[in-house]
Amino acid sequence: MLQSMTGFGSARQDADQYSISVEIRSLNSKSMDLGVRLPRFLSEFEYEIRNMLTKALVRGKVSICIDYTKNKAQKAKSTINKELLRAYYSELNEAADMVGGQKNDLFRLALHMPDVLQQDQGEDESTGADWSIVQPLVEEALANINTFRADEGKALTAEIMSYVDKIRILLAEIEKHDPVRMEHIRARIKGHLTDIGTSEHFDKNRFEQEMIYFMEKLDIAEEKVRLINHLHYFTETVYLPEPTGKKLGFIAQEIGREINTIGSKANDATIQHYVVEMKEELEKIKEQINNIL
Repeated sequence: MLQSMTGFGSARQDADQYSISVEIRSLNSKSMDLGVRLPRFLSEFEYEIRNMLTKALVRGKVSICIDYTKNKAQKAKSTINKELLRAYYSELNEAADMVGGQKNDLFRLALHMPDVLQQDQGEDESTGADWSIVQPLVEEALANINTFRADEGKALTAEIMSYVDKIRILLAEIEKHDPVRMEHIRARIKGHLTDIGTSEHFDKNRFEQEMIYFMEKLDIAEEKVRLINHLHYFTETVYLPEPTGKKLGFIAQEIGREINTIGSKANDATIQHYVVEMKEELEKIKEQINNIL
């Protein structure tokens, strides 16, 4: 079954000390074009993350963003340097005695003296989180984006197969009209036989050889068979389990060649009309194939 290259998947975990979110997005691309944005503590795992995405998503313009944030309580965590507070308070108290000043705000003043309140510096950016926690979130986001791609692929499959069916219908119309076309050609040839036969330079053997060559040039039986075979092959490939976007592109090229040859050899206005419609359906197929994995 077809998969779209367009998709989105996310995963999130909220804990007491932190929140981690993973978002993966993908768009159309001929190859894997991967962009990675990570918090600093995951830098050493970038290669592993890239491998996970390449293996799971195969190709596309893919971006992953892993966001790590500490909660407010964690950010605000601080300690009091009690020894320094005691020293400041003692000096402020002595200074107040010396000048006879008020002592009501001595504690508040001492608490706000330099280096009394200290933010914890010993904890790493990733406090409470590590790769063993982030890895399952990446895997969950990958599973979600692949589910998204598969759902989009089902819609693409239905749309593309409707175009293939339309080409089959048009080919059946050509098949029905072809005997009429050939009869018209025979009638035109017979209409000129009398004039040709009365010519002094008429060479019957040469005439028969050229007529055989002419009829073969107008015969589209092989092209019709090859076209229907290509359409069958295209349909079989659509429902293969592995990614088939590039393969379908090659088959579509072969379908286009047969349609063009039918149009050029038929030399018939009605068939040309059907050929134009088939080309239109094929262009719709090619446009959608650009979005297939």
